[in-house]
Amino acid sequence: MTVSTVVQLLKGAAVTQVVGVAARLGVPDALGPQPRPAAEIGAACGLPAEQAVRLLRAMADLGLCAEHDRGFTATEDGNLLRSDVDGSLHAYALLASHPTALEPLARLEFSLRTGRAAFPEVFGRGVFEHFAADPELAALYNTAMGQPTRHIAESLPARYDFGRFSSVTDVGGGDGTLLITLLRHFPTLRGLVIDTGAAIPQAARAVRRAGLADRCDTQAGDFFAAVPKGSDLLVLKWILHDWDDEAATRILANCRAALPAHGRVLIVDDVLPERGNPDQPRDPGLKDLSMLVLYGGRERTRAEFERLCADAGLVVTDVVREDGVSLVEAAPV
Repeated sequence: MTVSTVVQLLKGAAVTQVVGVAARLGVPDALGPQPRPAAEIGAACGLPAEQAVRLLRAMADLGLCAEHDRGFTATEDGNLLRSDVDGSLHAYALLASHPTALEPLARLEFSLRTGRAAFPEVFGRGVFEHFAADPELAALYNTAMGQPTRHIAESLPARYDFGRFSSVTDVGGGDGTLLITLLRHFPTLRGLVIDTGAAIPQAARAVRRAGLADRCDTQAGDFFAAVPKGSDLLVLKWILHDWDDEAATRILANCRAALPAHGRVLIVDDVLPERGNPDQPRDPGLKDLSMLVLYGGRERTRAEFERLCADAGLVVTDVVREDGVSLVEAAPV
């Protein structure tokens, strides 16, 4: 069992490529509830029939489609890779299998030896500078981050009382997915998305499409310089784990400066247990090492969040860890 387990772990890169290539070729879009011959699917996706069969069978082994006598059908998991469904992870699959995600991981040893991100070693500049110089790639990044964000955002109202606030600012809010979802759940809540100038046009379009322009503003900004005042709740989703402790403390200090006395900061990031558990992986997605390689950041334990917040003039008042979603609430000292 040990040998087969290790061998299976070493196939992770191949799995990522199968999922990413299938999404990029549009194979999940070509599948449906009725069996469709591999040759027909291949023709729709630009693949020879023989190679389409090989890809489809690999997808079937991963649970992304099912093989029948008369062809292949979609599965529930595979449908998440379609480009035309609510809750799609299509863009997320494209980004996860993109060279900007995979090539720095090949330099993991460099990051472990130096404590620095490998991304600039591969591409000559940091993640955000690289994406800012490529509008198409930046749009993919924001869309990809928004897709799993929607699933998280839908679960938040049951985990946190947003109704006690009047206004929320999504700090580094990307394409606005999180805030749009919250505003739909809480009709009296007003909102603001702040992010880089490259992200804001995409967020503004999403807000208009959602019919929320009267309750939600968008603003270009730099959370290292300042966070706008005016909201009594500031949300940081998947922001702090991109940065080392010094930078994360600066972001939190700027949030503290923008908060009223009764305000709160809500951090949506993984909260790692202090120690591993034989029955439950400490960091099942290996996100801590991914943050190191890509950004020079890290995932943190509760104690580490408490230290960050204390250094920024905040105190942690609550931590929720449930069904893979972690929330850290902090208040001004």
